[in-house]
Formats: sequence, structure tokens, C-alpha cells
Amino acid sequence: MEYSGDHRFDVIIVGAGVMGSSAAYQLAKRGHKTLLLEQFDFLHHRGSSHGESRTIRATYPEDYYYTMVSESTQLWAQAQSEIGYKVHFPTQQFDMGPADQRSLLSVVATCRKHCLAHRVMDSKTVSEYFSGRINIPENWIGVSTDLGGVIKPTKAVSMFQTLALKHGAVLRDNTKVINIKKGGENEGGVIVSTVKGEKFHGKKCIVTAGAWIGKLVKTVAGIDFPVEPLETTVCYWRIKEGHEDKFAIDSEFPTFASYGAPYVYGTPSLEYPGLIKVAVHGGYLCDPDKRPWGPGVKLEELKEWIKERFGGMVDTEGPVATQLCMYSMTPDEDFVIDFLGGELGKDVVVGGGFSGHGFKMAPAVGRILAELATEGEAGGGVEMKQFSLRRFEENPKGNAKEYPDQVILGSCL
Repeated sequence: MEYSGDHRFDVIIVGAGVMGSSAAYQLAKRGHKTLLLEQFDFLHHRGSSHGESRTIRATYPEDYYYTMVSESTQLWAQAQSEIGYKVHFPTQQFDMGPADQRSLLSVVATCRKHCLAHRVMDSKTVSEYFSGRINIPENWIGVSTDLGGVIKPTKAVSMFQTLALKHGAVLRDNTKVINIKKGGENEGGVIVSTVKGEKFHGKKCIVTAGAWIGKLVKTVAGIDFPVEPLETTVCYWRIKEGHEDKFAIDSEFPTFASYGAPYVYGTPSLEYPGLIKVAVHGGYLCDPDKRPWGPGVKLEELKEWIKERFGGMVDTEGPVATQLCMYSMTPDEDFVIDFLGGELGKDVVVGGGFSGHGFKMAPAVGRILAELATEGEAGGGVEMKQFSLRRFEENPKGNAKEYPDQVILGSCL
């Protein structure tokens, strides 16, 4: 349906996944006239912001994420209070891996640096602590913290969009943006053009186009945005009869991550009774407009991992349900949150490359994007240099790290 309202806004957001929707909420509640555009249906399943669960954890090898996770935990609670329903379900977080694994040791260092209460356990203590529900090899350690949890993603995106609308934002789906240009000499700002021929004027623009951000930025600025889309498969496994309650979120079963090869993560039984989410953090590079919708993941290593970790209480014949999702990968797996620069200068802010681990931090990212667009800088104590677009000019691999990549990459191109 053709839009018949005002075509002039303080800020136009391109991409209505969780990051764009969070930014729209932040802007609208601060009184800025906001337009949120989405190329597909709202709450579609073609990107990175749909599904049944995401984890919250503060246990990052990169200590600069702690501030954003901590802030986001508070902002999730604030948004829930405003909307009147829950999207965040707190749990413990449990990280595990070989005792000499550098990423895991860096997790412990992050806990110590930020005074995050944690407990480091050997294999015997882990088995006792979880009453046999989780078991690790003798040469592994486990790290338990209280700052964990499950986010309901589709519900969370809907929450931000509803709150943005409540505060006066304009929301348009099935409106694909094809270009962003500098405004005229008299009007300034930017002109956002859609495939339908519509033109919107914004004082500022935020681009949060997920797996499509590289294509749009190439058109707009002629530069190669350092993001590669990846298709990943989420797997749900059946808990054997008589053990279902042991792995339920109400039984204090944690969200978890296992460092090493493969990097495995998962959540307690919540969205599907009797099933537990356990998946490999990885997938296949692809064009988001020409996805294979498969071929899925290699399951043998994952089956073995489940068999060894959960005391035979989870059926490893194969996943009983799967879901596909997109990651937007940067070379260093860190975000890009910055001004686009060039001719558009600080009039366009980009947020992308959330690399399969950004959802939990959407409330803080939304705040940062909103402040960059309207104030030219972001507060909150976040180290923005880690997320600079220009870091790849100095080093194509981005931020230097002393531990291996977590995401396992394949290719379907």
C-alpha cells in the first residue's frame, strides 16, 4: 500500500531486525520522528532475528563485550516492564572446554577483570554440581556464572516494534531500499529511495540490513563492507523419557557453550517441551538472495558431543527439529557500529556484522546507534574503537586476537 503520510523524518532506519527495531524504539521514546523500513514482512524468517531462543551470557573472551551485555540485561528488563510481558528468561551460564583452551581461559580473565562472580570447576565438581546432567572430560574445566538467560527472539523484535509504534514511530514493511544519497544543498540530510519509487528525507539514516548490508553499502558508497552472510542450522534433540524435567529451564539447567572444535552451544528445554537446543556455532557462506536452505550441518561430531556431555539422557539418533538462520560474519567476528563516512559523512550510521552473537546486546546496540545518529557520539562506557569500520583498512583481519575463531565456516557458493 502506498504511503500517504509525511515523507520527512529525523531518522530513517533501514532494516527492521532486532537491531533496527531496538534503535527505532530508542529514538522514538526520545522524541525523534522515526521511520523504520523493512524490505520483507515484519518478523520474517529470512534473516537473523527470528526463531525461538537466543542466549544471554557475559562470559566473552573479548572483555569489551561485558559492558554491553551488562547494560542490555538491564534494558531488556526495562522494555519488558514497559510492554507488560517477558522475552528474557534468566538462567545460569555454563562454559566448558579443555583446561588449556585459550578462549576459555580468556573467559575466566574477563570474569576476573569485571568482578563477575564465577566458579571454575574440574570434571568431578561439574558432575556433582549438575547432578550428572553435564559431564566433561578430566582434562576439561567448567565455568559457571549467574548472568545467563534465554531471549525469545521473534517476540523480542515484536516488542521493540510495538514500543516504537507506541512512541510515535512510523513502521513500513515490504519496502525495499535501493539507494541512500546526500540531500540537496538547501535541505541537507539524506534521501532514501525505495524500489517502489518512493523517496524519504531524513536528517540522519541508520542501516541495519543484516545479511543484506554489504549489498546496500556497495550500492550507496561503492565500498566493500567487511561482512559475509552465512547460513546456519539450529538443532533440537529429544530428551529421553523420564529425564525431561532435568533439562528444563525451571530445573535450573543452564545456557551453555563448549569451546574447542566443534564450538557447541545450547539452551535448556523451554520453547519445545521435551526437546533441548544443541547446535554447532557455524555454517555455510552464501548469498542471502540465493540461499540453499540447507545442506545443514555435519552431525557426527555433534552427536558424539551430546552423548558424552549429557550422560546418555538425550537421544542422539538425530535432531527431531531444525531451524535455519543467517549470520553476518566479519573477519574478526566483532561488530561494525560506525559512521559510513565518505560523501555521506556522519549522516549515515551502519550497524552490522553481528556474527551470530549480537542478539543479546540488541538493547545496548540500539541505544548506541540512536546516539550516534542524533548526537554524533555514543556514551555508556562502550569501547567503540573495537567496532570501527576503519579497523579493516589497517588490518583486513580486523581486531587482533590471541585465540582461534569460534565459528566453523563452510561454503555453499
